[in-house]
Amino acid sequence: MAKADEHVTIGALAKATGVKVPTIRFYEEIGLIPAPPRTNSNRRLYGPAARSRLGFVRHARDLGFDLPAIRALLALQDRPDAPCAEADAIARERLDEVERKIAALAALKGELEAMVRSCAHGRVADCRVIETLGDHHLCRGEHPRA
Repeated sequence: MAKADEHVTIGALAKATGVKVPTIRFYEEIGLIPAPPRTNSNRRLYGPAARSRLGFVRHARDLGFDLPAIRALLALQDRPDAPCAEADAIARERLDEVERKIAALAALKGELEAMVRSCAHGRVADCRVIETLGDHHLCRGEHPRA
């Protein structure tokens, strides 16, 4: 493991952060992390600030933030004296999205449970699961894709 103040190659950075090398390059290309200095042999060398910023991006991605939201959050991180209302709004928007997905999944779960409960476990010709899948009108309601 690299020391906190040590510069590392892209492979070592990938291993330390759990972010794949192509993803690190992509984040550089779109400006989420700055392009690092290169050695005489053209190898990238990442310092502690890059490691920290990549960790921030990775954690934000793990929480499901999209790239524009991450870009905005990084811009806020770069202005530590700014009010955090914008960061709160971005997080609230993500939370609202998660709550909508949970509601959609709960509706989907209910529909599947009803379908399974109505199955007589007989022959496919009389199977309620097959019948319901074949005729959407037999569903209890609309269920958005989760």
